[in-house]
Amino acid sequence: MANTILVGAQWGDEGKGKIIDVLTEQAEIVVRTQGGNNAGHTVYIGKDKYVLHLIPSGILRRGKVCVIGNGVVIDPVHLVNHEIDGLLRLGVEVTPENLRVAETAHVVFPWHRELDGQREVRKGKNGLGTTKRGIGPTYGDKAARVGLRVVDLVNAQRFPAKLRERLEENNEVLKALGAQPLDYQKILEDYTRAADRLRPFVSNTVVYLHEATRRGANILFEGAQGTFLDIDHGTYPFVTSSNTTAGGACTGSGVPPNRMDRVVGVLKAYTTRVGGGPLPTENDELGDLLHGMGREFGATTGRARRCGWFDAVSTRHAAMVNGIDELAITNVDGLDSLASIKVCTGYRLDGSELQYVPADCELLARCEPIYQEFPGWQTPTDAITRWEDLPVNCRHYLLTVAQLTGTRLTIVSVGPAREQTMFL
Repeated sequence: MANTILVGAQWGDEGKGKIIDVLTEQAEIVVRTQGGNNAGHTVYIGKDKYVLHLIPSGILRRGKVCVIGNGVVIDPVHLVNHEIDGLLRLGVEVTPENLRVAETAHVVFPWHRELDGQREVRKGKNGLGTTKRGIGPTYGDKAARVGLRVVDLVNAQRFPAKLRERLEENNEVLKALGAQPLDYQKILEDYTRAADRLRPFVSNTVVYLHEATRRGANILFEGAQGTFLDIDHGTYPFVTSSNTTAGGACTGSGVPPNRMDRVVGVLKAYTTRVGGGPLPTENDELGDLLHGMGREFGATTGRARRCGWFDAVSTRHAAMVNGIDELAITNVDGLDSLASIKVCTGYRLDGSELQYVPADCELLARCEPIYQEFPGWQTPTDAITRWEDLPVNCRHYLLTVAQLTGTRLTIVSVGPAREQTMFL
């Protein structure tokens, strides 16, 4: 498989967790490179459902090593109490042999979550739709060079003083915003317990990954969210606080670009996003259909996702920014009942036709999609396991999507289970 970067080519929630789980069969190591527990990957194995937030999906396969990289921001209490303990209760093995945590990853604290919530409340109707998990403020502290890292957390002698210093400053900010100050002793106790559990997992993951590349290990790099939530290349300010594009896999792991072999982009057969911001192809009828099927609800928040037709303009941009070599299309079965399916092939703005995504979010919000219609297949596809057995209209639609995106279609998913996947 070689070293593979897997990215979301839309606004996140593309089904990356399922594709990562499938590709992990060929990988030795799976690395999470950015984001925090504001993202969720859902994986179905048989009748069992696993929702992961920080730990890579590779944890569900025996013999694989999972790495939480330096570009991730980690809530250690959530990681221990919800993910590690949750997986152990489900019978999934989680040990220092199959999970490694970067010592240089930054730590999410309660004041980050409070600040996240306070800022969102103050924005009112102009809110960004943040999950209020404290991810943005944690990355803000990282950029301001005042954040605490995992290496600080697990240093029992150093951590109490550093925690007190940061809490005193942030309590002043919280009080100025009208929020209640946080209790030092409780945070110290909670985070010390988490640190004691995590200490055996913590290591220099950059050195570990370089040693793995030297011996020729197959490594899969997974990101959270999607291209248009990237802090630099997304629909700013309606974005996340990290680089969700392929470049983030390098900075978030310490593995350089010349050690990467391919980029796989994941997208749905239609478009969705969570939270505020423009979504040119948004369509309420399609959203009602998908929600009525019990799908398109956030794995982390449970919020109903906004839904729209496939947007070839935005995905072409995603392919360009990420250098996508191969395409995985998921949720094909969500369109099974439709007689006609629309695809956005261009935007119309103030009388002019655009073939690119405007950088100005206000301009993008005013863009009207130019559609091309395709005949549906009106046949269930969720039980089909071979490309050749898919309806002709379905195959034509998927190949056209790949062509419009300028990439090569290699994976098609017709449901959440491992066996509902076909390789071209």
